[in-house]
Amino acid sequence: MEQKIIIADDHPLFRAALQAALRQGLDNPEIHEAGSIAALQNLLEQIPSPDLILLDLNMPGAHGFSGLIFLRGQYPDVPVVLVSAAEEQQVIQKAMQHGAAGFIPKSSPLNILKDAVKLVLEGETWLPDSMRGIPLTESSSNDMEVRLSSLTPQQFRVLGMMSEGLLNKQIAYELEVSEATIKAHVTAIFKKLGVRNRTQAVIVMKELDHDPSPAEDSTPES
Repeated sequence: MEQKIIIADDHPLFRAALQAALRQGLDNPEIHEAGSIAALQNLLEQIPSPDLILLDLNMPGAHGFSGLIFLRGQYPDVPVVLVSAAEEQQVIQKAMQHGAAGFIPKSSPLNILKDAVKLVLEGETWLPDSMRGIPLTESSSNDMEVRLSSLTPQQFRVLGMMSEGLLNKQIAYELEVSEATIKAHVTAIFKKLGVRNRTQAVIVMKELDHDPSPAEDSTPES
């Protein structure tokens, strides 16, 4: 049976290399690509139960681990493996705590990538050799992670665009909906996250960066 795999990475050349490696290592896989969180959400509407998602840590529309947290909340039965250039031990540990099925450094040779994907598809967890012998803290979701994972796909998309500094009217234009619809989404986002304004909502996202920096206080309110 064909295995359905989604590669979510904003670098076309890396997606092409990874797809080539998967086609060499797997028996006729069905591979789909997404260059942003929005594109990934669109794919998941068409393919709600892929066998595996290979997710870049830094994707347009998400901040750090927010994309992983969202996917684990909305699609808990789909294994998600992070594929990232950030290879620090702390980053890998946090990825696993947030529910990743594995972590593959982008510097890994293609044969390692193939072996890692095969192992995860068999239901196992894969980590680089640098993590061998290092205990992983038990997975535990804090309140804000639970709140974030409760957002609908469209609400998460709006939150991601808010975090990029887009105004309501700009988001409405990009998503081809009315500004009133976006305002309703923003209100729902504030309620679910337990925040009062856009700045606080953006801080929630940016605190999930693997290398967080203080969020700006100048986020527009409309």
